[in-house]
This record gives sequence, structure tokens and C-alpha cells, in this order.
Amino acid sequence: MTMTPTSTAATTPVSRDETGRLFGQTMGLVAVTAGFFALGAYVGRDASGGWAILWYIAAFAVLFAMNYAVQRSEQLAVTLLFGFGLLLGLAVAPTIGYYLDADPQAVWQAGGATALFIAGFGAIGYATRRDLSALTRVFFWALVALIAFGVVLIFVQIPNGALIYSIAGLVIFAGLTVFDFQRLRQTQDIRSAPLLAASIFLDVLNVFLFFLSIFGRDN
Repeated sequence: MTMTPTSTAATTPVSRDETGRLFGQTMGLVAVTAGFFALGAYVGRDASGGWAILWYIAAFAVLFAMNYAVQRSEQLAVTLLFGFGLLLGLAVAPTIGYYLDADPQAVWQAGGATALFIAGFGAIGYATRRDLSALTRVFFWALVALIAFGVVLIFVQIPNGALIYSIAGLVIFAGLTVFDFQRLRQTQDIRSAPLLAASIFLDVLNVFLFFLSIFGRDN
């Protein structure tokens, strides 16, 4: 599951004193979005894989809508963000439900590892002064290559292919997490908080799923 917001909002300058407020607002939105995700995962715990695909498509549509809404209505963008989290919860529910039934400990291990991962690389990104925007294209194409590799794994059995996929994904999302938190510190538009929150939430979700695959690989 590798979606990422594709645009940024128009510029409305904020003072340095407001940087902390933007950080708090963005991370607060991430937390609430995670709550809606958890709700969706609970509601959709017994759903079939066909419904999961439908929810993924709907989540993509809402994400694209957010890119346009953020410049017009902050309230609408926030509402779409929470809906995005709910839809992703519904989409991922069958996967999480499977692991909860097969190996509940793997879910808790993945959650703890994800928290440490995001905290560590997020802190690096927020503190780094060197501009990392030039690496965005590298991360993007690495992500495209990872998706292609995942498709190959569906049809071709590669020894330890799932483990390779998950480790490569963690490396890529380490870079994306660093970049997203640097964007959070450097942003020039306080209205971009919903998009920043969506991007960071996707970092968290993808990292969680990669760790879940690693810790639960025996199942």
C-alpha cells in the first residue's frame, strides 16, 4: 500500500513562531486520522478482499480530491483527510484481521517498531538543515520500482522475496519520512497541514505494513 499526496498548497507565509503551531496541528491531524483508520479497520474486520479493493480505489479518489480542496476550504480538506483514514482502515482491515487471528504478537511488534521508526527518522528530518528536496525524485522512482517488484512477486516465486520487498520498502520510507518531516519544518503555508498529515500518515501506515510482513512472515 504505497500512496502519497502529489501536490502542495499555495503559499501563505507563516512566521517562524508559528512553526510549532503548524507541527502540533499537523501531528494532531495525523493522530485523529489514525483514529478513523482504527475505526475503519474494526468495522471492516470481516470484509472480503473484493471490498478491500473497492475501499482502496475510494481512498485514492479522496486523496486526489484533497489536493484540490486544500486550496479552497481547510474544513473540507480536513473532512476528506478523516474520510481518507476511514477508507484506508476499511481497505487494510482484512490484512490486519488475518494477522490478529494468526499471530497477534506480530501486530503489536509491528506497532512498536513503527513508532520507534517514525520517531527516529522523523526527528532526523525535522532537525536536518540540508535541503533534501533533490532526493524526492530518487525516492519516487525507487517507490515505483518497489511496486513493480511487488507485482512480479505475485506471479514469480523468489526466495525470500517478501522479506526483500519489506526491507526495501522500509529503506525507501525511511527517506520519505525524513523528507516529509523536513517539509513540515520548512513549509510556507499553514493551510498545507491536511496534506502534510496525509503524507505522514501514509508513511506510518506503509512502515507498519512492512514491519507486519516481517514479524508475521512465518504465517
